[in-house]
Formats: sequence, C-alpha cells, structure tokens
Amino acid sequence: MKIVKKITSLLKNSLVAILHGEFLLRLKVGNFLPQIAYTFFLFAMIILFTLMVDGTLSKVETNKVRLRNLSVEHTQKEYELIMLSRRSTVSNLLIEKGSTVAEPVKPATHLD
Repeated sequence: MKIVKKITSLLKNSLVAILHGEFLLRLKVGNFLPQIAYTFFLFAMIILFTLMVDGTLSKVETNKVRLRNLSVEHTQKEYELIMLSRRSTVSNLLIEKGSTVAEPVKPATHLD
C-alpha cells in the first residue's frame, strides 16, 4: 500500500511540475540545454535539407517528362522537314498554292 501511495504522489508531483513548467528543471536538464538546442538545430537542418532534395527531385521528374514530350515533337518536326525537302513534295505544294515557280529546265547562265 505504501508503494502505491509513493507512486501516486510521484505521478501527482510530476503532473503538477509539468503543468507549472518545472518538470525539466526538477530533472536538472538545464545543464544540458546547449546540447539539446544543438540537437534540435541538427534535426531541423536535416528536415530542411530533406525537403529541399525532395523539391529538386520533383523538378527533375517534371523536366524529364517535358524532355520526352519535346523529343517527340522534335522527331515529328524533323520528319515533316524531311518530307518537305523532297523535290516532288515541294513542287506539288507549289502547284497547290498556285505559284508559277518551277524547277529550272535548262542550267543557269553565267553573267560575266
């Protein structure tokens, strides 16, 4: 019975000390305050760096997706350019547009 009273009084005193803000002082943790502050600072820096790395990795992933899309667009434009560079395609387009420009029949004359 005495043990139960001691435990309850210890818990009661601890609870009162927590409510009054004296619990850490009763445990004499004030001597270790610089080490506690330094540890808190290190944990805060770890969390900050982790968030920065996550942000950078998400940007890298979005840029990879954009690069894949741009690569597909580049390939399509390259294909269109190759198709337009053929003589028959160019002459057909000129005819469709009603242009009088045509492929030369005889070689160009040199003016001296």
